[in-house]
Amino acid sequence: MHENEIANKVIGLAIDVHRALGPGLLESAYEECLYYKIQSSGLRAEKQKPIPLVFEEVHLECGYRIDILVEGKLVVEVKSSELLHPIHLAQTLTYLRLGDYRLGLLINFNVEILNHGVRRVINGDL
Repeated sequence: MHENEIANKVIGLAIDVHRALGPGLLESAYEECLYYKIQSSGLRAEKQKPIPLVFEEVHLECGYRIDILVEGKLVVEVKSSELLHPIHLAQTLTYLRLGDYRLGLLINFNVEILNHGVRRVINGDL
């Protein structure tokens, strides 16, 4: 399955979660529920996936964690924030670069309409 197909499916599942729960909950609640929906849909997902940081001779095996990695291809970063800030985008881009992934979704559940809280993040050409 191509990254775009996976992303479209995950966005639909995130909308289902948002419709059921609405805005205002903790990030961890949305992450857990979205992870459950992704797995229930038949997609393979890893939650809190460690991503190593390697800089010259320095190796940090568990320097960072991706909220949800879907099918080993799509990085999903879950937020529950009043606004998405540039640092949230930078964080998602960093995960894409460190893991050599091409596509990510930055999803802010603290909005009235989830489509307004979804941002596709691309690392290179897709």
